[in-house]
Amino acid sequence: MSEITSTPEEGELVVVTVKNVKQNGVYVNFDEYPGLEGFIFIGEVASGWVKNIRTFVRDGQRLICKVMRTKKDGSSLELSLKSVSEERRRDRLQEWKNEQRSLQLLKVCGEKVGWSDTEKESIGEDLVVTFGTLYAAFEEAAMNETAIIDAGFEGDWITEFIEIAIENIIPPFVEIKGSLNLSIDVDNGVEVIKDALLSAEQYSSEKDEISVLCFYDGAPEYRLVLKAPDFKTAEDLWVDVTASIVNTMEENGGQAASFRD
Repeated sequence: MSEITSTPEEGELVVVTVKNVKQNGVYVNFDEYPGLEGFIFIGEVASGWVKNIRTFVRDGQRLICKVMRTKKDGSSLELSLKSVSEERRRDRLQEWKNEQRSLQLLKVCGEKVGWSDTEKESIGEDLVVTFGTLYAAFEEAAMNETAIIDAGFEGDWITEFIEIAIENIIPPFVEIKGSLNLSIDVDNGVEVIKDALLSAEQYSSEKDEISVLCFYDGAPEYRLVLKAPDFKTAEDLWVDVTASIVNTMEENGGQAASFRD
């Protein structure tokens, strides 16, 4: 990814590294904004009286700070450490770590498919624009194997990107989509189809973090969306759910076929 030369906005939480600790405050460098310097006044280091500033910060330490204001000469930003709660600090630091890891994974992908530095930067930037962050792109690829293609990307690199995502990213859930073709010629055919779809949705389990949803696309087509905590569970779920639908349909004189996206 290319270096960021802009500056953060007031109120933004930023990742910084302590450059120099002085008696009246702390000078820091911005990890995400190369060349930019910040200053944390001693009164913004911690709540209450700070007897020894080095009790709270040390050289080389990585911190999460809130941007308070820009100095008049535009040379640096005034920051606050005490204004960031522990929860927000933890979340912001994890977000930064995820993005750093994603940059390394993109580098690995580029080496495997033979990207030039320019190609790697271009695709990386396009992924950030589309998914919000590079980590989000890898996460979407790990959850849904068609996510990158669905977003409009093309190229042989996508297969490698997906494999790297699945191997290295633990997504909050995995999603499998597919279609169903259900047909039956009996008086209670509508009820049979309804029962078949209900038999599928009964596999949903909040406790096991499993979700099965069926959608009507226009007879005889239906959509099937499965969510599970990992790929193995999702794959096994697809087999069980589609088998249940097929069995219900065939036992009542109908036909059923399922197709993965």
